[in-house]
Amino acid sequence: MSDIAFLPAHEIARRVRGRDLSAREVVTASYERIARLDGELRAFATLCEREALATADAVDRAVARGAAVGPLAGVPFGVKDEQDLAGLPTTYGSVPFKAHMATRDSTLVARLRAAGAIPLGKTNMPEFGSTAFTKNLLFGVTRNPWNTARTPGGSSGGSSAAVAAGMVPFATGGDGGGSIRIPACYTGLFGLKPTFGRVSRAPFWFRDWVDTICKGPLTRSVRDAALFMDAVVGYDPLDPDSLPHPGYSYDDVLESVPGGLRIGYSPTLGYARVARDVGAVVDRAVERLARLLGRPIDVLDDQLTDTGLAWAILNSVESHAKLALLIDEHREEWGRGFLKGLELGAKVSARQIGDHQRTRLRLIEEVADIFSRCDLLVTPTLPTTAFDAKGPMPDGVDGERFVSPLHAVAFSYPFNMTGHPACTVPIGLADDGLPVGLQLVAERGREDLLLRVARAWEAAHPFPTYPDAPQPPA
Repeated sequence: MSDIAFLPAHEIARRVRGRDLSAREVVTASYERIARLDGELRAFATLCEREALATADAVDRAVARGAAVGPLAGVPFGVKDEQDLAGLPTTYGSVPFKAHMATRDSTLVARLRAAGAIPLGKTNMPEFGSTAFTKNLLFGVTRNPWNTARTPGGSSGGSSAAVAAGMVPFATGGDGGGSIRIPACYTGLFGLKPTFGRVSRAPFWFRDWVDTICKGPLTRSVRDAALFMDAVVGYDPLDPDSLPHPGYSYDDVLESVPGGLRIGYSPTLGYARVARDVGAVVDRAVERLARLLGRPIDVLDDQLTDTGLAWAILNSVESHAKLALLIDEHREEWGRGFLKGLELGAKVSARQIGDHQRTRLRLIEEVADIFSRCDLLVTPTLPTTAFDAKGPMPDGVDGERFVSPLHAVAFSYPFNMTGHPACTVPIGLADDGLPVGLQLVAERGREDLLLRVARAWEAAHPFPTYPDAPQPPA
């Protein structure tokens, strides 16, 4: 079972197609591992075992008769509990939505199914993705397999815990301010936030407008992320923001890194503070990346506008608009912190919204200037390693307080505000033995460049050996 547990998705699919493994064996092994480990980790919110096994049997029958079964044939995966999986509730980690049953798959899940992948259930998340750690009143606290006292991050924390623990080889995530990259970094995974619109977010039950949220993968292998993207990208008539297909396969171009790349490294973005041990791991990785690519990496001194407050307020306004009709009816059921944020959104004026949008525009212009000089921007993914599983987020590093509470995730939200694709790759362990990530950012539409460079790093510096069982606090 452990042998199957940490196989990458592309290897599972190859073996299923070749009849060296059956899809039923793979899915059964995943559910056995979930049963053994998830009481401690709480990665999954709900499961659909009977349906998944029936789908696995259908895949095996198709393989036996020589039918096409797709590039992800027989690969189990988890679905973040903000994306619809027909027959299970989509709760958003929120008590008022505990019976919000999905009658059809989201476009993302449907396209993964069409590629042969098999959803096992919904992964846990904080209420409406509102925090960088995963805890809610419905399903409790999700814990990090590397150290069960620590968080696997948020808001895609159930997904990251499930993948890092070997329950599934990949899981879906959503990233509105770092919610793929944060949990991937904290659990030693590869996590990709695509360009806004690259992956469909449909169907909608509320038409949002802030345009910071993207869907993407958390994986243990860069190739698995490329296969994920190949399966799901392309125009969706249900999502007016969706982009056309890029016209090539991410997997096909994965092994080729363009020559002559111009690379910039920003250790702070001009305002962030990074823990010394984390910064040391990142600095070493940047030096190794320069040698690997045969290119100089210039240290940038750009002082970017900090859009943390703008990001928080704009999203708070949108969240209030989305849930306004339900707030009073369910007042006793919302989490206290989440309710506070909702009510803040009701107090923001049109003039204040305009001010925050102007702040956002300044950042867009500043990042555009960076990409006029660079093809790739490199930063730390996060200032610290994973913090306490129950929160709160760290308020400083090395005895110095952050200027803003949001500086615990200072490097992620800027690129939700600008719409650029960004990923995190695991680069080593900090002094506490927990994973550290390096963030790569590219021009809009260049997910391929992120995947190519990340794959080159992975080949030269293989990703971590994950704990076979959840590790207790040291």
